[in-house]
Amino acid sequence: MAVVNHDTKEVSFKLVYCGTPMGGKTTNLQYIHHRIDGSQRGDLVSLATSSDRTLFFDFLPIQTVVINGYRTRFMLYTVPGQVHYNATRQMVLKGVDGIIFVADSQLDRMEENLTAWRSMERNLEDNRTSLSSLPVVFQYNKRDLEKTAPVQYMEYVLNNGPRRFPFYESSASAGTNVFATLNALAQEILQRFHRAAARPPSAVKPEAVTA
Repeated sequence: MAVVNHDTKEVSFKLVYCGTPMGGKTTNLQYIHHRIDGSQRGDLVSLATSSDRTLFFDFLPIQTVVINGYRTRFMLYTVPGQVHYNATRQMVLKGVDGIIFVADSQLDRMEENLTAWRSMERNLEDNRTSLSSLPVVFQYNKRDLEKTAPVQYMEYVLNNGPRRFPFYESSASAGTNVFATLNALAQEILQRFHRAAARPPSAVKPEAVTA
């Protein structure tokens, strides 16, 4: 959930990148971190395990004011994709404000994508967080590779619930739609925050996150 710091006049939001191992979560964060000016972001922290990593950094977008002069701080995390790091994933997802689910577009990764999605759902349930209440954006990554699944098929496999989430086709290694995906999630989070604060829509003018 959003954390308001009255001393620094900041509102912090936690955004988590979920998905199957080697699907592109780390590549997304590394690309974003590299493209954001160093004066606006923290260090990229890697919490390594034996075969996977959890990454984290935070940043302050330029001229993004949420309410009454309070600035926005986004905290970006990845979760480890390996099945045996379930407890770590659940811990990282605690207090999440929005999720980007990075799905590997290669045809032979569909089952793994679905397993990662279902695992994420269970982690949220264990945290007593309803997926239906969260902003979620799909990123169908690695569209630049051969033998990718049609987007319609990925939608059928992953995005087939009563609530359809927005999606972006991406190549995170090339930076394609990396910021577009992040901006879509950030905008929805900010809009929900303002509605919850009972402020009129005109009170917020969320800026796009740019490199």
